[in-house]
Amino acid sequence: MAPKDVLLALVVIGVWGMNFVVILAGLDDVPPMLLGALRFTLVAFPAVLLVKRPAVPWRWLIAYGGTISLGQFAFLFYAMANGMPAGLASLVLQSQAFFSLFFAALLLGEKIKPVHLAGLLVAAVGLAIIGFGGDGTMTMLGLGLTLAASAMWALGNIVTKKIGRVNLIGLIVWGNLVPPLPFLALSFWLEGPAQIAEALRHISSQTLLALAYLAFIATLLGYGLWSRLLQRYATGMVAPFSLLVPVVGLSSAVWLLDEQLTTAQWAGALLVMLGLGLNVFGLRVWNLLSGKDKCLVKR
Repeated sequence: MAPKDVLLALVVIGVWGMNFVVILAGLDDVPPMLLGALRFTLVAFPAVLLVKRPAVPWRWLIAYGGTISLGQFAFLFYAMANGMPAGLASLVLQSQAFFSLFFAALLLGEKIKPVHLAGLLVAAVGLAIIGFGGDGTMTMLGLGLTLAASAMWALGNIVTKKIGRVNLIGLIVWGNLVPPLPFLALSFWLEGPAQIAEALRHISSQTLLALAYLAFIATLLGYGLWSRLLQRYATGMVAPFSLLVPVVGLSSAVWLLDEQLTTAQWAGALLVMLGLGLNVFGLRVWNLLSGKDKCLVKR
């Protein structure tokens, strides 16, 4: 990978890692479902007027927007509003990699390799340690909702795979026409008109900056650069960079929010990262050691 593209990948990782601290900043004075409605409205408009609709049937655009945007962030925002720390959220959300394996096996007939099961087992032990080894600052509700968010992200990955090769920026912009109205409906149901009006009446500059970051930087810029990298390089070369997102997420939460993990939670975090590493690199390393990947051996 060219040095400038490595730099672009690191920019995306930094942007996505900081995303969780910014979400908490937005949740300071805007309830979670309203924050989702505002975020995805900004993502879709006015970009939908400037970006051509991809050649994708509406049912797939709805499936994409309903899973990877609405489902993922409805659960994530509600989790972080109910006791899920920003740093741990950035880590636990990466369990989407394992949900993706299972959904691909269930819905697409793909086989799960033993090394992937090993990675899942290691990460599951790490998540259990994180869940039960805390000091009470993280709630089990928050952990469960974040796992639900990662499952929705994984379903979105399956939808994206079914859609096939398409302009990703167009998919993101047009797919994000889906979430605003359902988010607004959820906000009226769960938060109520009075809380919505109060939040909009007293919205702070901090929240406006958070919304701008979430919509334009984390979503449009982040996914735009990521899609460019995926178009230029093999997925196996680009995807491992995402393992750095929890590193940035945990570090920024400690630095900016003074979040503290217990010793047990740090151990659990390391196990989750090890499990993710096995999932991404395990099969490649096994093929190298066993001589099956002759290209790698020659190199």
